[in-house]
Amino acid sequence: MEKIIVITGPTASGKTALAVELAKHIDGEIVSADSMQIYKGMDIGTAKPTLQETAEIPHHMIDRLDPRENYSVADYKKDAEDCIENILARNKRPIIAGGTGLYINALVYNIDFSETEEGGDIRKNLEEQARKEGNHVLYEKLKKVDPEAASKIHVNNTKRLIRALEVYLQHNVPFSQKSKEAVKGPKYDYRVFMLHMNRSRLYKRIDDRVDEMIKAGLEKEAYALYQMNLPKSNTCLQGIGYKEFFNYFKGLCTYSETLDIIKRETRRYAKRQITWMKNIQNVKILDMDKLTVPAAIEVVLNDYEK
Repeated sequence: MEKIIVITGPTASGKTALAVELAKHIDGEIVSADSMQIYKGMDIGTAKPTLQETAEIPHHMIDRLDPRENYSVADYKKDAEDCIENILARNKRPIIAGGTGLYINALVYNIDFSETEEGGDIRKNLEEQARKEGNHVLYEKLKKVDPEAASKIHVNNTKRLIRALEVYLQHNVPFSQKSKEAVKGPKYDYRVFMLHMNRSRLYKRIDDRVDEMIKAGLEKEAYALYQMNLPKSNTCLQGIGYKEFFNYFKGLCTYSETLDIIKRETRRYAKRQITWMKNIQNVKILDMDKLTVPAAIEVVLNDYEK
């Protein structure tokens, strides 16, 4: 079974930089596991790899879709596995790098989505209810029928709330149970490494990154998305750093308040990422408070070469 390295961790922890350096050591190519980097025009707010990084190492699963297009976890799994197979066929080494837990789980646990993609009237009705009554109504519904799923889904994540309720209403089986039933045996030998650092240091890196994004033109990028007038359930609007600007464009909050909200929501997202990633089976922690990037790469390679 082919061994595949997965580099994950919370936002701003240094995943891309480490993955790029690692790829140089093993003749690797990077497959993004970031649900927002797949969209064109969303470059600054998603911290896409730089032109220098993509010139040094081929990157896959970025800049594939228009923001108007929706994209599911099932879509990602199929496309990412196509990329993996293509890379292996050229005798290169795939490296999965990103922080979207659902994407990583889909690959690592080889989740079968063949019976979980629905749609139709149920989804449309839930989307309409979310638009008219708000996410909190859907969230309370989910807590009653599937508390396990509700504990893992943020109230603001419209897409996942709808998905969980949709599965329950369609099959009369909790989404959490259906997800477990969909897990199959692993297709590859995934070696998962999570970058970890002191919480205060991580939060400082997040705040600094947001400031850098603002200087780089995040507001302009967010405004281009705002002008598309997309429905709240659209996949790309789940990304932090864009929808937070929308209230500013509407005159409902100040510029300073908007930046504070982006930083706050990013810190909260990082906290949820950490909780999720620590529960990945056989995940190995890279303590970046103690390890340099070269030392972390050595740890990964020692495990990879076993």
